[in-house]
Amino acid sequence: MSIQQQPAVLLLADGTVFYGKSFGKIGTVGGEICFNTGMTGYQEVFTDPSYYGQMLIMNNVHIGNYGVKSEEVESDSVKIKGLIARSLEEKYSRPLADGSLEDYLKTNNIVAIEGIDTRALVIHVRNKGAMNCIISSETADIDALKETLSKVPDMKGLDLAKEVSTKEEYSYGDPGAALKVAVLDYGIKRNILKCMSDRGAYLKVFPGNTPVSKIKEFAPDGYFISNGPGDPSAMPYAIETVKEILKEKKPLFGICLGHQLLALANGIPTFKMHNGHRGLNHPVKNLVTGRSEISTQNHGFGIDADGVKKNPNVEITHLNLNDDSVEGIRLKDRPAFSVQYHPEATPGPHDSRYLFDDFINLIKENK
Repeated sequence: MSIQQQPAVLLLADGTVFYGKSFGKIGTVGGEICFNTGMTGYQEVFTDPSYYGQMLIMNNVHIGNYGVKSEEVESDSVKIKGLIARSLEEKYSRPLADGSLEDYLKTNNIVAIEGIDTRALVIHVRNKGAMNCIISSETADIDALKETLSKVPDMKGLDLAKEVSTKEEYSYGDPGAALKVAVLDYGIKRNILKCMSDRGAYLKVFPGNTPVSKIKEFAPDGYFISNGPGDPSAMPYAIETVKEILKEKKPLFGICLGHQLLALANGIPTFKMHNGHRGLNHPVKNLVTGRSEISTQNHGFGIDADGVKKNPNVEITHLNLNDDSVEGIRLKDRPAFSVQYHPEATPGPHDSRYLFDDFINLIKENK
């Protein structure tokens, strides 16, 4: 809680209103509301490019109590649009922290609201589904806020990956490494790059709209299709890129948005989920091994299970144990696979990091 706070209001698209206190930047901001079920790792969550444009509810009661640290980020800036919580803490207890959460949010121009009954709010969103909302610490005029909120675009149909993709290609890892991986950046998290580099890969990261002919100049041994925000069906250029890459018959691994793009490239539809999966405690079953794993997730779109079953060349490898949604697929005629969740898990458990080992081993087998 900040020492000096102004009243703030949260208005949902269905007319529901919550009142609280301001935190971070004073202002008015709108976007799609979503909730994260994790208890820790808030800074990594805030800097995850897959959250770009979203208004995030943090379920845990106290957020900010261990401050912020410059290394604990997944990109170069905060990517959420607004923050909603029960108790946002200005004071912090960790001696190694660089500063407070409030200063961090102000530096990154993030409007936040605290003092919200997040249990009631999450139940409402869970029952009603994802919708747009607006936070304001500037005005409590509900009619004016409704007018502003009506102009906020729906997430469905938005290509947000182009907003967070790198503008210029860059390299990551040891140039002398034996393996080379071309990375298509649609909003990649830094720890994904680290997980591949740590396993002996030299990476070149390309903007999401890079022609395949340009990527092939790198002579990669494998391809990685990254996570990212927005509606995958609104990215025809990316779908075509994945189709072209598949013609190479080289190892390909996709995570989250990359999973959805691989599905679309194989004629499998995607859909907007009721409220999505976000957090670091979601159970997934590996259908190949029969083992379960606790996973980190962040997605509001999924791939159609019936669409997978109708494609004889694609098989389901992972299922979500909460709702049976598809969490992983692989192709039968080439070395390509993907998962909907985040095996790099920052924050989260490391149950799924074996997937990076699988990818690297696949490259070695096909090199």
